[in-house]
Amino acid sequence: MSDLLSVFLHLLLLFKLVAPVTFHHHHYDDLVRTLYKVHNQCPHITRIYSIGRSVKGRHLYVLEFSDYPGTHELLEPEVKYVGNMHGDEVLGRELLLQMSEFLCEEFRNWNPRIMQLIHSTRIHILPSMNPDGYEMAAAQGLNTSGYLIGRNNANGVDLNRNFPDLNTYFYYNEKYGGPNHHLPLPDNWKNQVEPETRAVIRWMHSINFVLSANLHGGAVVANYPYDKSLRHRLRSSHGTTTTPTPDDKLFQKLAKVYSYAHGWMHQGWNCGDYFPDGITNGASWYSLSKGMQDFNYLHTNCFDITLELSCNKFPHQEELEREWLGNREALIQFLEQVHQGIKGMVLDDNNNNLTGAVISVSGINHDVTSGEHGDYFRLLLPGTYSVTATAPGFDPKTVTAIVGPAEPTLVNFHLQRSTTQVNPGRRTPNGRQGGKMKMQPQIPKKKDSAMRQPHRGPA
Repeated sequence: MSDLLSVFLHLLLLFKLVAPVTFHHHHYDDLVRTLYKVHNQCPHITRIYSIGRSVKGRHLYVLEFSDYPGTHELLEPEVKYVGNMHGDEVLGRELLLQMSEFLCEEFRNWNPRIMQLIHSTRIHILPSMNPDGYEMAAAQGLNTSGYLIGRNNANGVDLNRNFPDLNTYFYYNEKYGGPNHHLPLPDNWKNQVEPETRAVIRWMHSINFVLSANLHGGAVVANYPYDKSLRHRLRSSHGTTTTPTPDDKLFQKLAKVYSYAHGWMHQGWNCGDYFPDGITNGASWYSLSKGMQDFNYLHTNCFDITLELSCNKFPHQEELEREWLGNREALIQFLEQVHQGIKGMVLDDNNNNLTGAVISVSGINHDVTSGEHGDYFRLLLPGTYSVTATAPGFDPKTVTAIVGPAEPTLVNFHLQRSTTQVNPGRRTPNGRQGGKMKMQPQIPKKKDSAMRQPHRGPA
Protein backbone atom coordinates (compact mmCIF):
# COMPACT_ATOMS: atom_id res chain seq x y z
CA MET A 1 0.00 0.00 0.00
CA SER A 2 2.84 2.35 0.86
CA ASP A 3 4.41 1.70 -2.56
CA LEU A 4 1.15 2.59 -4.31
CA LEU A 5 0.88 5.76 -2.24
CA SER A 6 4.44 6.70 -3.13
CA VAL A 7 3.76 6.20 -6.85
CA PHE A 8 0.58 8.27 -6.56
CA LEU A 9 2.40 11.13 -4.85
CA HIS A 10 5.14 11.10 -7.50
CA LEU A 11 2.53 11.21 -10.26
CA LEU A 12 0.75 14.06 -8.52
CA LEU A 13 4.01 16.03 -8.24
CA LEU A 14 4.79 15.37 -11.90
CA PHE A 15 1.33 16.60 -12.89
CA LYS A 16 1.89 19.82 -10.93
CA LEU A 17 5.20 20.36 -12.69
CA VAL A 18 3.82 19.91 -16.19
CA ALA A 19 0.34 21.35 -15.63
CA PRO A 20 -0.13 24.43 -17.82
CA VAL A 21 -0.27 27.83 -16.16
CA THR A 22 -3.79 29.19 -16.10
CA PHE A 23 -4.09 32.66 -17.59
CA HIS A 24 -7.01 34.79 -16.50
CA HIS A 25 -7.95 38.37 -15.68
CA HIS A 26 -7.49 39.54 -12.10
CA HIS A 27 -9.92 41.78 -10.27
CA TYR A 28 -8.44 43.87 -7.45
CA ASP A 29 -8.83 41.19 -4.78
CA ASP A 30 -7.33 38.58 -7.12
CA LEU A 31 -4.43 40.90 -7.88
CA VAL A 32 -3.67 41.37 -4.19
CA ARG A 33 -3.85 37.63 -3.54
CA THR A 34 -1.47 36.98 -6.43
CA LEU A 35 1.09 39.47 -5.10
CA TYR A 36 0.98 37.90 -1.64
CA LYS A 37 1.19 34.41 -3.13
CA VAL A 38 4.41 35.37 -4.90
CA HIS A 39 5.76 36.97 -1.73
CA ASN A 40 4.95 33.88 0.32
CA GLN A 41 6.71 31.67 -2.24
CA CYS A 42 9.80 33.92 -2.37
CA PRO A 43 9.84 35.76 0.98
CA HIS A 44 13.61 36.35 1.02
CA ILE A 45 13.73 38.25 -2.29
CA THR A 46 10.38 40.08 -2.33
CA ARG A 47 8.55 42.80 -0.44
CA ILE A 48 5.05 44.21 -0.86
CA TYR A 49 4.40 47.86 -0.08
CA SER A 50 1.74 50.44 -0.88
CA ILE A 51 2.60 53.83 -2.36
CA GLY A 52 -0.87 55.26 -1.64
CA ARG A 53 -4.53 54.79 -2.40
CA SER A 54 -6.84 55.37 -5.34
CA VAL A 55 -9.82 57.72 -5.26
CA LYS A 56 -11.98 54.87 -3.96
CA GLY A 57 -9.43 53.81 -1.38
CA ARG A 58 -7.80 50.84 -3.11
CA HIS A 59 -4.12 50.39 -2.30
CA LEU A 60 -1.58 50.95 -5.06
CA TYR A 61 0.53 47.90 -4.24
CA VAL A 62 4.10 47.43 -5.45
CA LEU A 63 5.97 44.13 -5.47
CA GLU A 64 9.72 44.52 -5.07
CA PHE A 65 12.37 41.97 -6.07
CA SER A 66 15.84 42.27 -4.54
CA ASP A 67 18.38 40.25 -2.58
CA TYR A 68 17.93 42.96 0.07
CA PRO A 69 14.18 43.77 -0.07
CA GLY A 70 13.47 47.22 1.31
CA THR A 71 17.08 48.40 1.10
CA HIS A 72 18.95 50.43 -1.48
CA GLU A 73 22.35 48.84 -2.02
CA LEU A 74 25.16 51.13 -3.07
CA LEU A 75 25.74 51.12 -6.84
CA GLU A 76 22.75 48.82 -7.44
CA PRO A 77 20.26 50.48 -9.84
CA GLU A 78 16.52 50.79 -9.22
CA VAL A 79 14.04 49.93 -12.00
CA LYS A 80 10.24 50.13 -12.13
CA TYR A 81 7.37 48.83 -14.25
CA VAL A 82 3.97 50.55 -14.10
CA GLY A 83 0.86 48.89 -15.52
CA ASN A 84 -2.82 49.69 -16.01
CA MET A 85 -2.45 53.48 -15.89
CA HIS A 86 -5.53 53.54 -18.08
CA GLY A 87 -8.05 51.28 -16.40
CA ASP A 88 -9.37 49.78 -19.64
CA GLU A 89 -5.88 48.89 -20.92
CA VAL A 90 -5.41 45.70 -18.99
CA LEU A 91 -2.76 43.59 -20.70
CA GLY A 92 0.12 45.29 -18.88
CA ARG A 93 -1.51 44.49 -15.56
CA GLU A 94 -1.71 40.79 -16.42
CA LEU A 95 1.81 40.68 -17.87
CA LEU A 96 3.31 42.20 -14.74
CA LEU A 97 1.52 39.71 -12.52
CA GLN A 98 2.73 36.89 -14.75
CA MET A 99 6.27 38.28 -14.74
CA SER A 100 6.20 38.43 -10.93
CA GLU A 101 5.34 34.73 -10.78
CA PHE A 102 7.98 34.00 -13.42
CA LEU A 103 10.79 35.80 -11.56
CA CYS A 104 9.96 34.00 -8.33
CA GLU A 105 9.67 30.58 -9.98
CA GLU A 106 12.88 30.94 -12.01
CA PHE A 107 14.82 32.15 -8.97
CA ARG A 108 13.63 29.11 -7.03
CA ASN A 109 14.73 26.94 -9.98
CA TRP A 110 18.25 28.45 -9.84
CA ASN A 111 17.96 30.09 -13.26
CA PRO A 112 21.37 31.87 -13.41
CA ARG A 113 20.13 34.73 -15.56
CA ILE A 114 17.24 35.56 -13.21
CA MET A 115 19.40 35.10 -10.11
CA GLN A 116 21.98 37.52 -11.52
CA LEU A 117 19.25 40.02 -12.38
CA ILE A 118 17.78 39.97 -8.88
CA HIS A 119 21.19 40.07 -7.18
CA SER A 120 22.29 43.09 -9.23
CA THR A 121 19.05 45.04 -9.60
CA ARG A 122 16.25 46.30 -7.37
CA ILE A 123 13.02 45.80 -9.32
CA HIS A 124 9.71 47.48 -8.44
CA ILE A 125 6.46 46.31 -10.08
CA LEU A 126 3.24 48.35 -9.82
CA PRO A 127 0.69 46.17 -11.67
CA SER A 128 -2.12 48.73 -11.51
CA MET A 129 -1.89 52.49 -11.14
CA ASN A 130 -5.63 52.80 -11.79
CA PRO A 131 -7.44 49.97 -9.96
CA ASP A 132 -10.72 51.93 -9.85
CA GLY A 133 -10.77 52.34 -13.62
CA TYR A 134 -10.03 48.65 -14.10
CA GLU A 135 -13.01 47.60 -12.02
CA MET A 136 -15.29 49.85 -14.09
CA ALA A 137 -13.94 48.42 -17.34
CA ALA A 138 -14.17 44.82 -16.12
CA ALA A 139 -17.75 45.32 -14.92
CA GLN A 140 -18.78 46.51 -18.37
CA GLY A 141 -17.73 43.18 -19.88
CA LEU A 142 -15.65 42.14 -22.85
CA ASN A 143 -18.37 41.91 -25.45
CA THR A 144 -19.42 45.56 -25.46
CA SER A 145 -18.98 47.21 -28.83
CA GLY A 146 -16.91 50.38 -28.98
CA TYR A 147 -14.57 51.70 -26.33
CA LEU A 148 -14.72 50.43 -22.79
CA ILE A 149 -15.33 52.77 -19.92
CA GLY A 150 -12.69 52.93 -17.20
CA ARG A 151 -9.84 54.64 -19.03
CA ASN A 152 -9.91 57.46 -16.49
CA ASN A 153 -9.81 57.22 -12.72
CA ALA A 154 -12.91 57.43 -10.51
CA ASN A 155 -12.86 61.24 -10.79
CA GLY A 156 -12.96 61.00 -14.59
CA VAL A 157 -9.36 62.17 -15.04
CA ASP A 158 -6.89 60.67 -17.52
CA LEU A 159 -3.85 59.92 -15.34
CA ASN A 160 -1.49 60.16 -18.32
CA ARG A 161 -2.56 63.78 -18.80
CA ASN A 162 -2.30 64.62 -15.11
CA PHE A 163 1.39 65.14 -14.31
CA PRO A 164 2.77 68.69 -13.99
CA ASP A 165 3.76 70.05 -17.40
CA LEU A 166 7.52 70.53 -17.24
CA ASN A 167 8.14 70.39 -21.01
CA THR A 168 7.23 74.03 -21.49
CA TYR A 169 9.81 75.09 -18.90
CA PHE A 170 12.50 72.87 -20.42
CA TYR A 171 11.89 74.10 -23.97
CA TYR A 172 12.22 77.66 -22.66
CA ASN A 173 15.38 76.84 -20.69
CA GLU A 174 16.88 75.06 -23.69
CA LYS A 175 16.45 78.20 -25.77
CA TYR A 176 17.27 80.88 -23.23
CA GLY A 177 19.32 79.04 -20.60
CA GLY A 178 18.41 77.34 -17.34
CA PRO A 179 18.35 73.94 -15.66
CA ASN A 180 18.16 70.89 -17.94
CA HIS A 181 17.12 68.35 -15.30
CA HIS A 182 15.19 68.00 -12.02
CA LEU A 183 12.90 70.84 -13.00
CA PRO A 184 10.96 72.03 -9.94
CA LEU A 185 7.27 71.40 -9.39
CA PRO A 186 4.74 74.23 -9.03
CA ASP A 187 4.13 75.22 -5.41
CA ASN A 188 0.53 73.99 -5.54
CA TRP A 189 1.21 70.80 -7.53
CA LYS A 190 -0.42 68.53 -4.94
CA ASN A 191 -3.74 70.29 -5.51
CA GLN A 192 -3.45 69.96 -9.29
CA VAL A 193 -3.08 66.17 -9.53
CA GLU A 194 -5.16 63.12 -8.68
CA PRO A 195 -4.46 60.84 -5.68
CA GLU A 196 -2.96 58.15 -7.93
CA THR A 197 -0.66 60.66 -9.67
CA ARG A 198 0.35 62.20 -6.36
CA ALA A 199 1.24 58.75 -5.00
CA VAL A 200 3.43 57.96 -8.02
CA ILE A 201 5.24 61.32 -7.82
CA ARG A 202 6.00 60.75 -4.14
CA TRP A 203 7.21 57.27 -5.06
CA MET A 204 9.59 58.81 -7.59
CA HIS A 205 10.85 61.17 -4.89
CA SER A 206 11.47 58.34 -2.43
CA ILE A 207 13.52 56.08 -4.74
CA ASN A 208 16.27 57.07 -7.18
CA PHE A 209 14.89 55.21 -10.20
CA VAL A 210 17.21 54.84 -13.19
CA LEU A 211 15.02 53.08 -15.77
CA SER A 212 11.29 52.58 -16.16
CA ALA A 213 8.52 51.55 -18.54
CA ASN A 214 4.78 52.05 -18.34
CA LEU A 215 2.55 49.50 -20.07
CA HIS A 216 -0.45 50.52 -22.17
CA GLY A 217 -2.74 49.08 -24.86
CA GLY A 218 -4.49 50.07 -28.07
CA ALA A 219 -1.43 49.80 -30.32
CA VAL A 220 1.76 47.74 -30.58
CA VAL A 221 4.80 50.01 -30.43
CA ALA A 222 7.55 51.17 -28.06
CA ASN A 223 7.08 54.91 -27.59
CA TYR A 224 9.90 57.11 -26.28
CA PRO A 225 10.12 60.79 -25.20
CA TYR A 226 9.32 63.46 -25.81
CA ASP A 227 5.59 62.98 -25.90
CA LYS A 228 4.89 66.70 -26.06
CA SER A 229 5.79 68.46 -29.28
CA LEU A 230 7.53 71.79 -29.35
CA ARG A 231 4.43 72.89 -31.28
CA HIS A 232 1.85 71.09 -29.17
CA ARG A 233 -1.39 70.12 -30.88
CA LEU A 234 -4.13 67.67 -30.11
CA ARG A 235 -3.92 64.21 -31.64
CA SER A 236 -4.05 64.55 -35.39
CA SER A 237 -2.62 62.97 -38.50
CA HIS A 238 -1.41 66.42 -39.54
CA GLY A 239 1.07 68.76 -37.97
CA THR A 240 2.97 66.24 -35.83
CA THR A 241 6.70 66.70 -35.49
CA THR A 242 9.47 64.62 -33.94
CA THR A 243 10.63 66.19 -30.68
CA PRO A 244 13.75 64.38 -29.49
CA THR A 245 15.31 64.52 -26.05
CA PRO A 246 19.05 65.18 -25.65
CA ASP A 247 19.27 61.39 -25.13
CA ASP A 248 17.38 60.53 -28.31
CA LYS A 249 19.77 57.84 -29.56
CA LEU A 250 19.76 56.14 -26.17
CA PHE A 251 15.97 56.20 -26.01
CA GLN A 252 15.76 54.74 -29.51
CA LYS A 253 18.06 51.93 -28.44
CA LEU A 254 15.98 51.20 -25.31
CA ALA A 255 12.80 51.10 -27.41
CA LYS A 256 14.42 48.81 -29.98
CA VAL A 257 15.60 46.41 -27.29
CA TYR A 258 11.99 45.85 -26.29
CA SER A 259 10.64 45.84 -29.85
CA TYR A 260 13.11 43.29 -31.22
CA ALA A 261 12.84 41.03 -28.18
CA HIS A 262 9.05 41.09 -28.55
CA GLY A 263 7.37 38.41 -30.60
CA TRP A 264 6.09 40.72 -33.36
CA MET A 265 6.38 44.39 -32.37
CA HIS A 266 9.54 44.90 -34.46
CA GLN A 267 7.71 43.93 -37.65
CA GLY A 268 6.15 47.39 -37.67
CA TRP A 269 2.72 46.56 -39.11
CA ASN A 270 0.30 46.22 -36.19
CA CYS A 271 -3.26 47.36 -35.50
CA GLY A 272 -3.49 49.11 -38.87
CA ASP A 273 -0.46 51.30 -38.10
CA TYR A 274 3.11 51.11 -39.32
CA PHE A 275 6.04 52.06 -37.10
CA PRO A 276 9.52 51.32 -38.51
CA ASP A 277 11.34 48.91 -36.14
CA GLY A 278 8.23 48.96 -33.97
CA ILE A 279 9.25 52.21 -32.24
CA THR A 280 8.20 55.85 -32.37
CA ASN A 281 9.00 59.20 -30.88
CA GLY A 282 5.86 60.13 -28.94
CA ALA A 283 5.44 63.61 -30.38
CA SER A 284 5.87 62.36 -33.94
CA TRP A 285 2.89 60.04 -33.37
CA TYR A 286 0.71 62.57 -31.58
CA SER A 287 1.51 65.31 -29.08
CA LEU A 288 0.59 64.57 -25.49
CA SER A 289 0.85 67.08 -22.65
CA LYS A 290 1.35 66.26 -18.96
CA GLY A 291 2.36 62.64 -19.63
CA MET A 292 4.28 60.42 -17.24
CA GLN A 293 7.30 59.52 -19.40
CA ASP A 294 8.28 63.13 -20.07
CA PHE A 295 7.78 63.92 -16.38
CA ASN A 296 10.15 61.10 -15.37
CA TYR A 297 12.90 62.44 -17.61
CA LEU A 298 12.53 66.12 -16.70
CA HIS A 299 11.94 65.82 -12.95
CA THR A 300 13.97 62.76 -11.88
CA ASN A 301 17.00 60.69 -12.89
CA CYS A 302 14.75 58.12 -14.54
CA PHE A 303 14.61 57.22 -18.24
CA ASP A 304 11.03 56.07 -18.95
CA ILE A 305 9.37 54.74 -22.10
CA THR A 306 5.77 53.80 -22.92
CA LEU A 307 5.02 50.31 -24.17
CA GLU A 308 1.83 49.91 -26.22
CA LEU A 309 1.31 46.15 -26.17
CA SER A 310 -1.98 45.10 -27.75
CA CYS A 311 -4.48 46.19 -30.37
CA ASN A 312 -7.30 45.06 -28.12
CA LYS A 313 -7.20 47.03 -24.89
CA PHE A 314 -9.02 44.31 -22.95
CA PRO A 315 -7.92 41.02 -24.58
CA HIS A 316 -9.98 37.90 -24.07
CA GLN A 317 -8.65 35.46 -21.53
CA GLU A 318 -7.74 32.99 -24.29
CA GLU A 319 -5.27 35.53 -25.72
CA LEU A 320 -3.30 36.10 -22.53
CA GLU A 321 -0.93 33.15 -22.86
CA ARG A 322 0.13 34.16 -26.39
CA GLU A 323 0.66 37.74 -25.21
CA TRP A 324 2.79 36.55 -22.28
CA LEU A 325 4.97 34.42 -24.53
CA GLY A 326 5.34 37.35 -26.93
CA ASN A 327 6.40 39.78 -24.17
CA ARG A 328 8.31 37.61 -21.66
CA GLU A 329 11.79 37.95 -23.15
CA ALA A 330 11.29 41.64 -23.90
CA LEU A 331 10.28 42.39 -20.30
CA ILE A 332 13.45 40.73 -18.99
CA GLN A 333 15.78 42.24 -21.59
CA PHE A 334 14.47 45.74 -20.85
CA LEU A 335 15.26 45.32 -17.14
CA GLU A 336 18.80 44.30 -18.06
CA GLN A 337 19.32 47.58 -19.95
CA VAL A 338 19.79 49.42 -16.65
CA HIS A 339 23.29 47.89 -16.52
CA GLN A 340 24.96 50.12 -19.09
CA GLY A 341 26.69 53.49 -19.14
CA ILE A 342 28.54 54.71 -16.07
CA LYS A 343 27.92 54.64 -12.33
CA GLY A 344 29.91 55.48 -9.24
CA MET A 345 30.22 57.33 -5.94
CA VAL A 346 30.61 61.06 -5.38
CA LEU A 347 32.67 61.70 -2.23
CA ASP A 348 34.25 64.71 -0.58
CA ASP A 349 37.88 64.93 0.51
CA ASN A 350 36.97 63.18 3.78
CA ASN A 351 35.25 60.30 1.99
CA ASN A 352 31.79 61.49 2.98
CA ASN A 353 29.02 60.77 0.47
CA LEU A 354 27.72 63.79 -1.42
CA THR A 355 23.99 63.82 -2.11
CA GLY A 356 22.66 65.82 -5.05
CA ALA A 357 25.98 66.27 -6.87
CA VAL A 358 25.38 66.97 -10.57
CA ILE A 359 26.85 64.60 -13.17
CA SER A 360 27.18 66.23 -16.60
CA VAL A 361 28.18 64.56 -19.86
CA SER A 362 29.75 66.83 -22.45
CA GLY A 363 27.59 67.10 -25.56
CA ILE A 364 24.40 65.81 -23.89
CA ASN A 365 22.22 68.56 -22.43
CA HIS A 366 20.72 66.44 -19.65
CA ASP A 367 22.33 65.93 -16.27
CA VAL A 368 21.66 63.46 -13.46
CA THR A 369 22.35 63.75 -9.75
CA SER A 370 23.79 61.51 -7.06
CA GLY A 371 21.26 59.88 -4.78
CA GLU A 372 20.75 59.97 -1.03
CA HIS A 373 23.77 57.74 -0.41
CA GLY A 374 26.11 59.46 -2.86
CA ASP A 375 25.87 56.96 -5.70
CA TYR A 376 24.84 57.95 -9.23
CA PHE A 377 23.83 56.15 -12.42
CA ARG A 378 24.07 57.57 -15.94
CA LEU A 379 22.77 55.47 -18.84
CA LEU A 380 24.94 55.94 -21.94
CA LEU A 381 25.58 54.22 -25.25
CA PRO A 382 29.05 52.75 -25.88
CA GLY A 383 31.63 55.45 -26.53
CA THR A 384 34.12 57.83 -24.94
CA TYR A 385 32.74 60.65 -22.82
CA SER A 386 33.93 63.66 -20.87
CA VAL A 387 32.10 63.54 -17.55
CA THR A 388 32.03 66.28 -14.90
CA ALA A 389 30.85 66.16 -11.30
CA THR A 390 29.90 69.45 -9.62
CA ALA A 391 28.58 70.35 -6.19
CA PRO A 392 28.15 73.70 -4.44
CA GLY A 393 31.16 74.42 -2.26
CA PHE A 394 33.44 72.01 -4.13
CA ASP A 395 35.73 72.29 -7.12
CA PRO A 396 34.30 70.51 -10.17
CA LYS A 397 36.13 67.47 -11.48
CA THR A 398 36.18 66.19 -15.05
CA VAL A 399 37.30 62.73 -16.18
CA THR A 400 37.24 60.74 -19.40
CA ALA A 401 35.07 57.62 -19.29
CA ILE A 402 35.09 54.78 -21.81
CA VAL A 403 31.75 52.96 -21.98
CA GLY A 404 31.63 49.47 -23.42
CA PRO A 405 28.68 47.43 -24.69
CA ALA A 406 28.33 45.26 -21.59
CA GLU A 407 28.64 46.17 -17.92
CA PRO A 408 28.61 49.82 -16.78
CA THR A 409 31.94 51.57 -16.25
CA LEU A 410 32.70 52.48 -12.64
CA VAL A 411 33.60 56.19 -12.41
CA ASN A 412 34.04 57.55 -8.88
CA PHE A 413 34.53 61.23 -8.04
CA HIS A 414 36.43 62.68 -5.07
CA LEU A 415 35.65 66.39 -4.93
CA GLN A 416 37.91 68.86 -3.12
CA ARG A 417 36.36 71.63 -1.05
CA SER A 418 36.58 74.94 -2.88
CA THR A 419 38.51 77.82 -1.38
CA THR A 420 35.84 80.19 -2.76
CA GLN A 421 32.30 79.33 -1.66
CA VAL A 422 29.46 79.42 -4.19
CA ASN A 423 26.85 82.08 -3.41
CA PRO A 424 23.68 80.11 -2.49
CA GLY A 425 21.61 82.34 -4.77
CA ARG A 426 23.94 82.17 -7.77
CA ARG A 427 23.63 79.66 -10.60
CA THR A 428 26.47 77.23 -11.12
CA PRO A 429 27.78 76.75 -14.70
CA ASN A 430 25.39 73.83 -15.33
CA GLY A 431 22.37 75.92 -14.40
CA ARG A 432 21.78 74.26 -11.02
CA GLN A 433 21.28 76.65 -8.13
CA GLY A 434 24.05 76.75 -5.59
CA GLY A 435 23.32 75.87 -1.98
CA LYS A 436 24.17 73.49 0.80
CA MET A 437 25.24 70.00 -0.17
CA LYS A 438 24.19 67.11 2.04
CA MET A 439 27.10 65.09 3.38
CA GLN A 440 26.97 61.86 5.32
CA PRO A 441 29.49 59.22 6.36
CA GLN A 442 30.25 56.69 3.66
CA ILE A 443 28.01 53.66 3.98
CA PRO A 444 29.71 50.26 3.86
CA LYS A 445 28.83 47.86 1.11
CA LYS A 446 25.87 45.70 2.09
CA LYS A 447 27.75 42.58 1.07
CA ASP A 448 30.61 43.03 3.55
CA SER A 449 31.04 40.14 5.93
CA ALA A 450 29.96 42.32 8.86
CA MET A 451 26.60 42.92 7.25
CA ARG A 452 23.65 40.58 6.82
CA GLN A 453 24.34 38.27 3.90
CA PRO A 454 21.95 38.51 0.93
CA HIS A 455 19.76 35.59 -0.01
CA ARG A 456 21.81 33.73 -2.63
CA GLY A 457 19.45 31.04 -3.75
CA PRO A 458 16.03 29.50 -3.48
CA ALA A 459 14.59 28.91 -0.05
